[in-house]
Amino acid sequence: MTWNQWCLGVQRQTERYLSWRRTRKARKKERQKKKNPVLDWVEAILSAVLIVLVINQFLLQAYQIPSQSMVDTLRIGDRIFVNKLLYGPELLPGIAKLPGFRAPRRGEVIIFENPSYIPIGPVMDFVQRIVYMVSLSLIDIDRDEYGQPKHHFLIKRAIGMPGDRLRMNQGNVELLPPGAESWVSEERLKEQLGMRYQLRRMFQPEDYDAFRRAGIALARADARLPLSPDLERGANRFFSITRGTDGSVSWRQTKVVDNAYVEAWRYRTLYALRPYSQLFKDQWREWENGWYIPADRLFPMGDNRDDSRDARYFGAVRLQKVLGRALFRYWPLTRFGGVH
Repeated sequence: MTWNQWCLGVQRQTERYLSWRRTRKARKKERQKKKNPVLDWVEAILSAVLIVLVINQFLLQAYQIPSQSMVDTLRIGDRIFVNKLLYGPELLPGIAKLPGFRAPRRGEVIIFENPSYIPIGPVMDFVQRIVYMVSLSLIDIDRDEYGQPKHHFLIKRAIGMPGDRLRMNQGNVELLPPGAESWVSEERLKEQLGMRYQLRRMFQPEDYDAFRRAGIALARADARLPLSPDLERGANRFFSITRGTDGSVSWRQTKVVDNAYVEAWRYRTLYALRPYSQLFKDQWREWENGWYIPADRLFPMGDNRDDSRDARYFGAVRLQKVLGRALFRYWPLTRFGGVH
């Protein structure tokens, strides 16, 4: 083949391509003229929705912080993006997960399905999650009888990992990792691993003596045993702290008598209880020896440690229920930045 023949062949191929391209554009314009403008808008909207769903389902999902359990790391109303690809995204909302790059690590801020959540039905649950993702967490149709959004998802920090034992000691976390010979405080473990998250505490160290005495008082009252004046003062101090009473009214005469055991469970501070408490006879060993975390679970807790409903209440969470890792805040703009 000569040079002129080769050039002539290239010219013909170019002309064919340009002719095909002009014909394609002309046909597209004709289709656009015949197309209903309403259908055109619907098609554009559906395409945008599909793109948002794919991104939310497999890559990044928008999430709004519903409670103060992670203050000051995250505040109520903060909007964040969650990395769903890292731990493995769900195939479909609420259905089996795909493999991820790795498992959650200690200290990471994770989002997971609330073990205490009561679903509204498979169809409505699916619709709710679709609407939530498409609206970038602005619309949540799953609400309780008071019109408040249910907490379908929770966001906490992964504190206890598979194989650990975890216990509370005067409000402080202590861990016994696999193979360790002694308990390690959370603060010591943070130093060893280079983690820098900050905890918020509601109670002062001196409050725990009142809690201890209140625990003995409640246990003895449950067993219908007499109380000393010191135990009475400890119980009153406990209720003044946890319920906001002034401490001048006897704890036996206030409404908090009915709720005292609930408060004790909430704060995990009644460490003086022993098996003689009929109500807590099954819990005292757990407080003494800690929670054991199975191999397929982890133990998430809120950074607002004294005001967080977390694994201390609903137990360790299955790794399959962990949806992603908190990546960064995008709203409000004044708090824009990564979540650590």
